[in-house]
Amino acid sequence: VNQVFESVAKKYDVMNDSMTLGVHRLWKDILVRKMNPSPGTLLLDVAGGTGDIAFRFINYVRSVRQRQLQQRLKHHQNLSWQEIANSYQEDKRNSLGDSQVVVCDINKEMLKVGKEKAQDLGYSEGLSWVLGNAEELPFDDDMFDVYTIAFGIRNVTRIDLALQEAYRVLKPGGRFLCLEFSQVSNPLLSRLYDLYSFQVIPVLGEVIAGDWKSYQYLVESIRRFPPQEEFKAMIEDAGFFKVDYQNLNSGIVAIHSGFKL
Repeated sequence: VNQVFESVAKKYDVMNDSMTLGVHRLWKDILVRKMNPSPGTLLLDVAGGTGDIAFRFINYVRSVRQRQLQQRLKHHQNLSWQEIANSYQEDKRNSLGDSQVVVCDINKEMLKVGKEKAQDLGYSEGLSWVLGNAEELPFDDDMFDVYTIAFGIRNVTRIDLALQEAYRVLKPGGRFLCLEFSQVSNPLLSRLYDLYSFQVIPVLGEVIAGDWKSYQYLVESIRRFPPQEEFKAMIEDAGFFKVDYQNLNSGIVAIHSGFKL
């Protein structure tokens, strides 16, 4: 698996756009909105090497902070221009309100791509990158407010261990969120989706990334992943409560959620 992602790392984002016709961006937006992070949130994003979830998290928290500042200023109409300027400068110095996101990935090449993207896009505050295995996370117990993993858990060898580790590193009250390809509920759409997956995606992999085999593996890993109800039961077995899932696009993907109580 590690060799697969080393192979596809540089073209990973381009291929995601091609494979999903860009819809993966909307799915990730929905995931972050479902998270609804507030300033001060400590997020662990596992298998997030290219930074897609991390950058969305930062943007979301910054927008919340901006709205909070605007609300404060509305309630203090008598502030001088200097006091208003000072407020904006203070907000600029701490635009995340002490929020942090730690991106953890087992693959050095994926992390390298993420770091380069972060530098190009100007992300640095509250962002760190850690090489680590989802089955044995290099973090203390009860450390994070939220754990996310997007399109990564199906590539973990022992999913049960990854779920146990997610539970371990979350604080009591912390939330687990997983965005993953799933089982399509509509029979006709399911047949069309299978045709696209097995006949088109490997060809796109060859044309865009010069790598048929890696993308054939990615398609096969989607088919091997447990259906929604089975994965929900696995999350519950790891100790999570209030476990549920939301199907997107007829179950092509699903967002699974659970809480550590």
